Amino acid sequence: MYRGTTLRLAAGGFVAALALSACGGTPDKAPAQLSSATGDQVLKGVCPETVVLQTDWIPEAEHGASYQLLGPNPTVDADRKRVTGRLVTGGADTGVKLEIRAGGPAIGFQTATSLMYQDPAITLGQINTDEAVMLSGTQPTTAVVAPLDIGPHMIMWDPRKHPTWNTIADIGRSDAKVLYYSSATLMDYLTGSGILKPSQVDGSYDGSPAAFVAAGGAVAQQGFATMEPFLYEKQLAQWRKPVKFQLLHEAGFPLYPEALSIRSNRKAELAPCLKKLVPMIQRAQVDYLRAPEPVNKLIVELDRKYRVGVSYTAEQAAFSTEQQQKLKIVGNGPNATLGDFQADRVKRIIDVVSPIAAAQRKPMRQNLTVEDIATNEFIDPAIGLTP
Repeated sequence: MYRGTTLRLAAGGFVAALALSACGGTPDKAPAQLSSATGDQVLKGVCPETVVLQTDWIPEAEHGASYQLLGPNPTVDADRKRVTGRLVTGGADTGVKLEIRAGGPAIGFQTATSLMYQDPAITLGQINTDEAVMLSGTQPTTAVVAPLDIGPHMIMWDPRKHPTWNTIADIGRSDAKVLYYSSATLMDYLTGSGILKPSQVDGSYDGSPAAFVAAGGAVAQQGFATMEPFLYEKQLAQWRKPVKFQLLHEAGFPLYPEALSIRSNRKAELAPCLKKLVPMIQRAQVDYLRAPEPVNKLIVELDRKYRVGVSYTAEQAAFSTEQQQKLKIVGNGPNATLGDFQADRVKRIIDVVSPIAAAQRKPMRQNLTVEDIATNEFIDPAIGLTP
C-alpha cells in the first residue's frame, strides 16, 4: 500500500470537506542559540550541502523526526511546497542544510520512489516496505532507518453495530462489505491470505466518509489509526462516536512505513554521510516524542501555507503523536534500538508482495533479498526510547 495516495487523500479530503481550520502562528520553531557542531555532529564535507528529504504526504505528525532536524527560522517555499533550514542535531548546526519536500497532493500523488529517480538532488525518500519490494526491479531503493516501527494502516468498524468483531478476521467471517482504495496492496494480501473474502471487498472507496456513514456502520473501511478514529469521533458531525480497528501489522502485514531510503545505486556514495546522519535521525525521533509541540506547530503552519486543499489541525497532530506512542507505532521493536529493521519482518513483506507483483506483472528484482531493500549498517544500536 502506498501512503502517498488517496488513502491519505481520504482523510485529507474528509477534513477539507468539513472546512476545518489550522491554527495560526509563524512557521518558525522556537528560537534557539545554535552551537557549532563537533566530531560526529559535523556533516559538512561528508553530506550534500543540502540534504533533500522527499516525504510521501503533506506535513504531518508522523514526520516528526524529520522536522525535528530543522533549525530555527526555516525558509518556506509555499509555491513548491518545501521548507529549508539548517540541519540541526542536539542544538548544534551540522554545517549543512535540510530541505523537506511535501508529497501526496503537493506532487500529484507521485511516489517518493519515482521522484528520487527523476531528481538526483533528493537524498532520502519516505518509502513503505511493500513499495520498495514492488519497484525493486525498476527503481530499487534501500531503507536506512525506520523512524516509525509499525504501520498505522488499519481496518475500522462501528463497535456498536458489530460488538463481536475484534479483528479483521472476524469481519472475514461475515458478509459485511469492506471499503478500500482500489490500488491498496494490503487488500490483495487480506483476500489472498483468506482473511477477507474477495466477494466482500469494495474498491470504490474515494476518501469520503459518506458511504460509511450512509451504511450506518454496517460496513468496514480502510484508514489510518493516527487519523480517522479522531476525525470520526471528534469532528465528523454526522458520526460523532468511536470506531474500533485492527492494525494491518497485527493481521500479518508488518511493513515498515515511511522508512527513509536511498536509491540503492547511491549507497557507496552516501555511506560516509549516512554513518553520521542516520543516528541523528534516530535521536531526532526520540527528541520529538519528548516535546512534540514545537514541531507539531511548525507542521500545522506549513500545511496552512502550502494550500493543497488538505487542512491539518493542532488537534489532529496531537492525536497522532499520542497514537504513535500508545500503539507503539514509534518504538524500539523487540530490542532496545529505535529505527532498525528486523530481517524476518522484511522477508515477510517480500514473501507477501512477490506473488502480488507477479499477478500485476511488476518486474521485481530476481532473487530479492532483505539486504537489497533494507540495511542496519548505519544504525546506532545504543539509540532508543527508554521505558
